[in-house]
Formats: sequence, C-alpha cells, structure tokens
Amino acid sequence: MTAPLGADAPTTGLARALDDPTLLPGQKIALCANYTSVTADLARGVDALHAAGLPLTCLLTPEHGYWGAVQAGESEGDGLDAATSLPVLDTYLVNGPDLDALLQRSGADCLVVDLQDIGTRFYTYTWTLFDLLCSAARIGLPVTVLDRPNPLGRTVAGPGLDSAFSSFVGRVNVPLQHGLTLGELARWFAADHVPADTGTTPELTVIDTAGWDGAPADLAGPWVMPSPNMPTLHTAMLYPATGLIEGTTLSEGRGTTRPFELIGTDWTDARLAAALREQDLPGLTVREAVFRPTFSKCAGTQVHGVQLHLTDATALDTTALAHTLLSTIARLYPEQPLWRPQEEGRPFFIDLLWGSAALREGIDDGAGLEQILAASPAPPPPPVGVTPAEPPA
Repeated sequence: MTAPLGADAPTTGLARALDDPTLLPGQKIALCANYTSVTADLARGVDALHAAGLPLTCLLTPEHGYWGAVQAGESEGDGLDAATSLPVLDTYLVNGPDLDALLQRSGADCLVVDLQDIGTRFYTYTWTLFDLLCSAARIGLPVTVLDRPNPLGRTVAGPGLDSAFSSFVGRVNVPLQHGLTLGELARWFAADHVPADTGTTPELTVIDTAGWDGAPADLAGPWVMPSPNMPTLHTAMLYPATGLIEGTTLSEGRGTTRPFELIGTDWTDARLAAALREQDLPGLTVREAVFRPTFSKCAGTQVHGVQLHLTDATALDTTALAHTLLSTIARLYPEQPLWRPQEEGRPFFIDLLWGSAALREGIDDGAGLEQILAASPAPPPPPVGVTPAEPPA
C-alpha cells in the first residue's frame, strides 16, 4: 500500500529519510525491501536511496522475492539487482545462525527495513522483520525501520498466540489483527520479545510516518499489492478472516483474480451462498460464484462457492466473519473433511494461523464465537509507548 498521491498524503518513513538522509545511519547499509518500498510517485525506494548517495551494500528480500513474482511459500533466491548492481540476498525461511551468517556476509554495518505490512499476524513480512531483529541483536547490527501506514487502520481483533503454536506465520503473541504499523511492531518486539529470545536488546530506530491519523487506507489512493495474492485493498481488509481458509480444504481463491474473496471447493454448492446471505453479514454482500482455480487447491476443478463483496469496511468484523464462514461450512457439509491435513510432527495449519487449537476444536464442537475466543490465548497489550504520538510533519 502506498499513501494517496496529493498534498494531504501521509509522509512515509522512506520519504522522510530521503528529505533528510541524516536520519539514516552513515554506515554501510543492508536494505531489506521489496517492490512495496516506493516513493510518493511510485518510484523504487532502492533507486531513490542509491541516487541520494546512501552507502547500500545489498538488498535483502522476503517471501515472494524482490519483485513479488513468485507465489506463497516461494522466493526468488539470491541474485543481482539490474538497476543498481546490488547483490540480492534471499532471507525467506532463513533464521537463527544461518541468518546471522547471511547478515555478516552482507558486509553491512547496519540494517534498514522498508516493507509494506497489512496488519494481520499471519502475514510473513512481520516475521521477516522479527527474525532480522533477533539476528541483528545477536551480531550487534543497529536496525532502522522506515515505517508505512497500516492499511487496515487501528482496528484490533482476534486472539493472541500460544507459544506452542509459534511458526513463521506467528512467532510471538500479538493479536491476529493487530492495528499497528511495522515500525510499532518493531518497537514491541525490541522491548519485549527479542531480548527474551536472544538475551540482547536490539539497537532500533523507527522513522515514523508523518500525517497518518490511524484511519484505514484511502480507497482512492494507489495500491501497490504487497504480494501476488493481495491484489486490492478489499482483499487485504478481508484477509484477517478469509486468510484462515488457508487452514481448510477449501480453496481461498488462489489461482483466480480474486484470492481471499472467492471461497469454495468441489463439494460446496449453492447452499453455501444461500446460508451466508441469510445471516446478513455486516459490511458484506455474498454472491453465489462458480470459479476454476488455475493453481493451488482445486486447480483445474470447477468450484461452486461464493464471492464476498465488501460494501462497508467500517462495519466489517473479521473475527465474526471467520467464525460465520467456518461454522456455516461445517454445519452444511458435516460429512466432508474441513481442515487441511496435519503434517507429521506439526500442529494443524489452522491452529498455526489462529494461534491455538481453540478455533478448530470449537468449530468441530459447534461452539459460538465468544466460547472460542474465551478458550483462545488473549493477546497482551503493547508496551507503553509502542504506539507513538503523531510524529512531526
């Protein structure tokens, strides 16, 4: 997501650093970024920083690679950035001593992070940041985060995370929809979680976004999709609910032009749309839909399911929507396997996404949302000072 073009647009951390390069360390910089690191006019951030004379040594990339050209669970590998000739080092699924070694190999004296998060715990850019903070703390690299608005705004919803279900879709206990920016999460991690993990507090600076009032992103603004299956802002707003469909046997719409808005499988039928429409979901209109994913679940199979059309983002309750979707599917199709099969030695994937087994067990038992949330881990409040006052414009 980028702020809308115009005089009233928020000023990102990148823009502030370009206006005043002294905000960044004057040392050799490893830049963790992808194509969402853009200036106000949508130019590449790495090009702007390079042109400003910042001493960049390499680009570090997360899941999907620098250009976001590869699918979920993939990355582009190491390479060379064509425009700047900077080495590109792939960090996806690299952590612990291996990530320490990668950072040391980069030749950098400090680390700068500029990634667009989307406000949902199981989005992996958050945990790329966390792992980098842990490695930086261990090897003594200072870290600067160039902050960007959270496109979902300040809404906090959903459960916390039980440490027994820690993974790369949730390392530590934060709310499923956390209402924080990546920079604010970095402050929280640095204050509470990285010292607990490493025994060392990272040296962290956050260059906050100026002029953002905490509201969800302006629908009229330009949207740089932060990953291949996040094509629109509406997709991102539904994602805290419909991302949980990844933990089921149903297609979440990957392999279509409307991922996380289209839902179904080869055993759902017209009853699903009718049942969801009867429940008059706040902020949504449900449409019966037939689609055929080109890859991922149900690839090449005609699916009779639903499309969720967002009509009022202010009325949307993502936790209630997730429960309604899953409980309705379980009720209509009790003979069908709902949950994605468990991998040997690992929790069910739905448990990793939710942060505990409470959702899966509750849906299986026909429990209501309040009962499921009561059985789920509660997220702690962020430390005092994590959510900053409005920084100077």
